[in-house]
Amino acid sequence: MYQFHAIAAGVVSGLVLAFAMVNQVQGQSKGVKNIVLVHGAFADGSSWAKVIPLLEAKGLNVTAVQNPLSSLKDDVDAAKRAIALMDGPVLLVGHSWGGVVISEAGNDPKVAGLLYVAAFAPDNGQSLADVAQAFPPAPGSDEVRPDAFGFVSLTPKGIHTDFAQDLPESERKIILATQGSWSAKAPSEKISNAAWRTKPSWYIVARQDRMIVPDLQRKMAKTIKATTLELNTSHVPMVSQPEKVAGFIIDASQTVSTKALVAK
Repeated sequence: MYQFHAIAAGVVSGLVLAFAMVNQVQGQSKGVKNIVLVHGAFADGSSWAKVIPLLEAKGLNVTAVQNPLSSLKDDVDAAKRAIALMDGPVLLVGHSWGGVVISEAGNDPKVAGLLYVAAFAPDNGQSLADVAQAFPPAPGSDEVRPDAFGFVSLTPKGIHTDFAQDLPESERKIILATQGSWSAKAPSEKISNAAWRTKPSWYIVARQDRMIVPDLQRKMAKTIKATTLELNTSHVPMVSQPEKVAGFIIDASQTVSTKALVAK
């Protein structure tokens, strides 16, 4: 009888341990707590100011990268530094030009998924310019102006009528005052390997975008097989509809699988 009870106790103990291990693996296999936000051209990290507190309220650890906007490599390096400081798997989010940046920086082994917000998603060996050729230029491209230092910026008209036309005037003025000058060579710089080919992706299409043609956004979202949300916004949905953008990021962070990362 004693031997029977000993065996039974051993079996029960083994089952408890097995269930604990399964629960631990399941807990690791889904969801991330770290979000790295990458802004686009003609902007800075403050473009995520309305989204950040909404993400943090859900217990997420958030960093907004400050891109130098001096070259693709410089911006990718800035994103990688932010990823390296995160404790665990990361959901990498990019807006506009930031989509090019995350397509390259997303190859970092800590990145579990990519989320594009009205952003470019180039393929292997492609540049922003290569991707944009699929459709006629958006209206905002007429408002890009070069300076004497090899950088470009948007005119006041471009900010007010093409970049952020659905925002109050006071907010458009802030975007104009804080826009970052962007290297004129950056649109022609090619990524090496597109991270979306091996990582799950999400995409927000901005239906009233006058900087990236909405149909081009839809085409890119389909190409990368992204879970897609369409919003009736300008080029900056994270500013005009932050609650919906944050909600989409939160959903992605909760569903992205980190199983492959844990296995590594």
